[in-house]
Amino acid sequence: MSVHRGRRRRGRSLRLGWTALACAVALVVAGGFVALRSDRLDTAAGGRGGPMGPAPAAAATGSGPLADAPPTPQPHDWARIPSPDTVVTTRLRKPPRSGLLVDAATGRVLWRDEPELRLPIASVTKMMTALLVAERTSPRDPVPITPEALAYAGSGVGMLPRGRRVQAETLLYGLLLPSGNDAAIALAQHIAGSVPRFVRLMNARARELGLSCTRFASPSGIVDRGNWSCAPDLALLAHELLSKPRLARVVRTRLTAMPLPIRGGRVWLANHNPLLLAGYPGVDGVKTGFTDAAGRCFVGAAHRGDKRLIVVLLDSPDPGKQAARLLDAGFAALANTPTHN
Repeated sequence: MSVHRGRRRRGRSLRLGWTALACAVALVVAGGFVALRSDRLDTAAGGRGGPMGPAPAAAATGSGPLADAPPTPQPHDWARIPSPDTVVTTRLRKPPRSGLLVDAATGRVLWRDEPELRLPIASVTKMMTALLVAERTSPRDPVPITPEALAYAGSGVGMLPRGRRVQAETLLYGLLLPSGNDAAIALAQHIAGSVPRFVRLMNARARELGLSCTRFASPSGIVDRGNWSCAPDLALLAHELLSKPRLARVVRTRLTAMPLPIRGGRVWLANHNPLLLAGYPGVDGVKTGFTDAAGRCFVGAAHRGDKRLIVVLLDSPDPGKQAARLLDAGFAALANTPTHN
């Protein structure tokens, strides 16, 4: 009887020992998994976003983790660090809430006024939408016009035929010239299958460019909540857009007729760019925007000779006149600055 009890006790001790060992191994593995997952989350979030604080989470669109999101690089310095000899000292009587003037060739800051403020940007958002369109479509791609696209709010092309297919290039001009929110929805659905999926692509591309204070909530910018950026990010985005010949051609167009499957076969599209409308010399684009929350926003570019400047004005009382004044001062300063070999 005592022999059996001894065997049972030894067996019970062995089982307890193996159970303890298994628990210890499980804790080690679990700890490693948690640490690995934490490292991946830190990488996906991109760590700190420079002077703006933590960068907005990629999944903040409410659509879950981004399987197609690249790792977030360090925030860019382009158009962010002022030159020690900042050359434009222009004072605006009623300045914008945030502004920036940069040399497009180098990112050198020529003038700034609260450039790091993170603000709503209205239809300036469409610069990112256009960048993805240029990278993911061909000009003649047929894009379906869905009921959702025709249920747009705000500005639009306004003549898109329901259920028909429209060339991507027509919608691209409609997106950037009259700032068509209907074109933005149709293009987003064509590229990503749905607007939320397209917004995820927008935020992934922003992280890829190092836009640390930028977050998008829609392809059009009509939604202010959760849709913001800052002047250095927008200057870099404009620089990237202008590096694409297809987009550079669109944003410098003042008025054009594009093919559309309606009676007459075409639609006339006019640009809202105040520099183009005023006949400013050498204007290259880029995009306007307005909502009540964002105010009047403008990202513009112009060249003289081999010099190109980019100006960003957020919540400006008169973006056309202020942009022209800053560009004039910037070109004059560059002309008077000696070059060094």
